[in-house]
Amino acid sequence: MYLGIDLGTSAVKAVLVDDAGDLIGQADAPLEVSRPHPLWSEQDPADWWDAVNTAVNVLKEYHPVELNAVRGIGLSGQMHGATLLDSSNHPVRPAILWNDGRSGDACAELEITVPNSRAITGNVAMPGFTAPKLVWLRKHEPETFAKVTKVLLPKDYLRLRMTNEFASDMSDSAGTLWLDVANRRWSESMLEATGLNISHMPKLYEGVEPTGNLSPDVAARWGMHEVPVAAGGGDNAAGAVGAGVIRPGEAFLSLGTSGVYFVAGETYRSNPEGGVHAFCHCLPDTWHEMSVILSAASCLSWLTGLTGAANEGALLLEAEKNFDGCGPEGLVFLPYLSGERTPHNNPHAKGAFFGMTHETARDSLCQAVIEGVAFAFADGQQALEDAGSVINDVSVIGGGSRSIYWGRVLAAVLGRPLTFREEAAVGPAFGAARLARLCVTNESPETVCTAPPVQDSIEPDDELAERLQPKLEMYRALYADTRHLLT
Repeated sequence: MYLGIDLGTSAVKAVLVDDAGDLIGQADAPLEVSRPHPLWSEQDPADWWDAVNTAVNVLKEYHPVELNAVRGIGLSGQMHGATLLDSSNHPVRPAILWNDGRSGDACAELEITVPNSRAITGNVAMPGFTAPKLVWLRKHEPETFAKVTKVLLPKDYLRLRMTNEFASDMSDSAGTLWLDVANRRWSESMLEATGLNISHMPKLYEGVEPTGNLSPDVAARWGMHEVPVAAGGGDNAAGAVGAGVIRPGEAFLSLGTSGVYFVAGETYRSNPEGGVHAFCHCLPDTWHEMSVILSAASCLSWLTGLTGAANEGALLLEAEKNFDGCGPEGLVFLPYLSGERTPHNNPHAKGAFFGMTHETARDSLCQAVIEGVAFAFADGQQALEDAGSVINDVSVIGGGSRSIYWGRVLAAVLGRPLTFREEAAVGPAFGAARLARLCVTNESPETVCTAPPVQDSIEPDDELAERLQPKLEMYRALYADTRHLLT
């Protein structure tokens, strides 16, 4: 039995997976995001730990025997967040999250300070990454910066609370802009450019390696043994392991708070100018390319709250009932509610509806949202292909993967078959449990990281694609023509 814990932006998810690879139990606990100023996005690390305990306690209530039989724990989590600790291991301020856009100027400053930063890190400096956040902090909160003795990624703060160890994995660390991604080690020049050094960083491990054991007090509280905790992975890399995306050309779309198009590879390959992320995979000696849109299913959640719909599922049913995959002509949504990464790298980009009339209703806005997110994925797919990525099979994971209707729109816009797999909504947590198993058993990844059973397959609808094509062109033109107004 293995426990996978995923620290998401909107919730912590915990899953129990048995030796046959079957999901035995799952639980989640919600999280809130604080936005005290424009472009800011923060969370209190104490809330993460509380949510983990809440989720594990649910598993303890309903599956106490299985939880006690757990042999290893794997961690995954939201990437890029700056969790800043003092000499007593206490957070000095709220964590600055992946979708925080305050450090745009810091990115330019960092690339000037280290002219070859893109060659070292394989990535263009973006506000979401961790390193620019520390450049911002040193300038705007110098007293707080002076207190920082350790910088951890969100999931690695949970590891500290669980094991009392400072550790991280290659895939999550690749998103900091402090990692020499090709050589899988910290870059001293990138650290120095942000006023830090190796002592501020956790020790690096491959995702399947043990980083310490569950501490006696936590083990007793959770009703478990002092089992090893695997290094784990960033949420996207762990999601890939959960979906069986580990071989070159295998890919997935993640319809979570953000949207990710992930392609596995066996060699390091970068194209920072196209806004494509080149990161380590959480399996040894593997890498991946990734395009990221900062708002995906979160756009639907935002519209649900704005319009008073019962929930996201009910809103999608309204759209599905009244539209056949394509909404009113001329109505387009730009999904840049938190700025954008691939391909625009613009933290100041804004969301927008264009083409509304007196007849525009809630269902029309919903349809425009799911189309707009699909168009953003199309831009990401183009950036990946321009970078040389070869995309074969595409699986869909994340909370938005529950909607086959949305999948139909995505397949048409991308021009690719999409496979929806069982347990898709808990992909990163499921992958974390698999990493725990690999840590304990030393099995081959090919044996453990198989693709989950297929729930649905969607072939691209050529007629629908033809109807959506003018909207895609309008979508791209709208951003190009208005970007100077949306900052």
